[in-house]
Formats: sequence, C-alpha cells, structure tokens
Amino acid sequence: QVQLVESGGGLVQAGGSLRLSCAASGRTFTTYRMAWFRQAPGKEREFVGRITWSGGTTYYTDSVKGRFTISRDNAKNTVYLQMNSLKPEDTAVYYCADQVIGSRLYDYWGQGTQVTVSS
Repeated sequence: QVQLVESGGGLVQAGGSLRLSCAASGRTFTTYRMAWFRQAPGKEREFVGRITWSGGTTYYTDSVKGRFTISRDNAKNTVYLQMNSLKPEDTAVYYCADQVIGSRLYDYWGQGTQVTVSS
C-alpha cells in the first residue's frame, strides 16, 4: 500500500503561482511514476502531468505546458506541482496518483487539494 497526501492548495489571483506537494508513504519502492490529475466542478477528471520516479522524465497535457512543472524529491518521497501563470480555468481539485511498477493504471490516489483561481 502507498498513502498519498496532497497539500498546498488555496485561493490565488489569475497570473499567480502555487506549489502543490504530494507526500508518499508506505511501499514507495514499488512506484514507477506519479502523476497529477485535476477535476473541476461538473467535469471529468483530467490528466495534468506525470513524472517517472527513477529518471524524472516528465510529460504534460498541452493546456499546462510551459506553465506547470512537476518535480520530485526521492529522499522525501514527495512530488511537487509548481503552477505558474494560473488561469481561472485551472480551478479544480488536484489529485496526485501513484502507478506501481508493472501496473497499467494509477493504483493509489490522494484525497485531493482545492485550487481556486480568481479572475
């Protein structure tokens, strides 16, 4: 089992920045990669980006490229989502997720943290 706890959400004005954190505990040695998703009210959950745990390779959805950056601190078992130039349409609950080695799905999810961007 892996437990994930997100933090760092809040209210920010458009154009501002936030950094989300996702602290992992438990069987973290089984992690292949971690990702961030978001879900806005009335919308389906959306993939934001991901990072491989060992090599740090990242991938982002087009809508956040150049504005969001995912990084990780292996020693702290923590993944970060740095969000810059925030827009009102970035408002959502942000979730981190963990994909276990050999799995096709994201196996573990955090409880989410709310990000609200005011115009």
